[in-house]
Amino acid sequence: MKKNYIKFLTIAFIFVCTNVHSQTVSTFENINLANDTFKNGSDWSGGFTSGNALFVNHYDTSFGYTSWDGFSISNMRDTITPGYGNQYSAITGRGFQSANYAVGYYSSYAPSPMRIKLNGAAKGKQVSGFYITNSTYAYLAMKNGSAYNKKFGGSTGNDPDWFLLDIKGYRNGGQPANTNLHVYLADFRFTDNSFDYIQKEWIWVDMTYMGNLDSIEFTMSSSDTAGGFGMNNPTYFCIDNFTTRDNFTGIVDVNTNQNSLTVYPNPAKDFIVIEGVNNQSEISIFDLTGREMLKQNVLNGEKISVTTFSKGIYFLEIKNENRIQTKKLIIE
Repeated sequence: MKKNYIKFLTIAFIFVCTNVHSQTVSTFENINLANDTFKNGSDWSGGFTSGNALFVNHYDTSFGYTSWDGFSISNMRDTITPGYGNQYSAITGRGFQSANYAVGYYSSYAPSPMRIKLNGAAKGKQVSGFYITNSTYAYLAMKNGSAYNKKFGGSTGNDPDWFLLDIKGYRNGGQPANTNLHVYLADFRFTDNSFDYIQKEWIWVDMTYMGNLDSIEFTMSSSDTAGGFGMNNPTYFCIDNFTTRDNFTGIVDVNTNQNSLTVYPNPAKDFIVIEGVNNQSEISIFDLTGREMLKQNVLNGEKISVTTFSKGIYFLEIKNENRIQTKKLIIE
């Protein structure tokens, strides 16, 4: 079903665009799984290949118990059972338009970084993006709290909790790309609590603005660090339909992403206006070091002041419905 869906989207894209790049989609359907099972690297293969990408896995039994980090492949459908025993399920109960998906687990104690490596025709080319959501384990822990982590928002809902996935690209044999991508899997920092959320649906993450890449590295952080032993909430997430643009040979212009969002004036001096968003959209502005300079909800056509910003280049991230898109913003 997923392959037919992607084929339909690709055909539609060809008809409406004049500049088309062939795409390869990591659907994980090539990995054979019985219903409600998973593969966590116990074959010591070091990862899972789907499409033109290797999803790196570390499997370890050296401490007398089984552990893993990186990526596993799953089609588990349990959306109601809390706790570590349900670490391989997506909160959606399935992949995006399919059964299989990848489960990511970030560990700061891992022997090497959490990575996706591009292979074959995709290596050194552009990544279109992927779908992401929370795992059941992480979602229920943040929603309800547990013996190990707090309930996000606290008892009143006013605690400014957050859970963040940072994505960094590398090119040319290990050189960092120009900027990072920031995806909040939960965010309770809004003045209006009705905007607080824990991600529960598949959402598309646009990566085209990062340009040509060889690999992608993931790290995670959270507001829930009481006790001094790092993050308390489970550091899991799920991804699907990781899509590479295999015949792209240039450097992407981050201002020409093909979408309906418009940001003007750009360059800006006093304010910017964003057109094409709905009234539940949120924006973040990051400087070149990845520091978040502004975060707020935005209405379509609303003026957003940038008078306090220094001159320079910034990146504007817009979460609009089930899509995260990024544009370069110049302030003069």
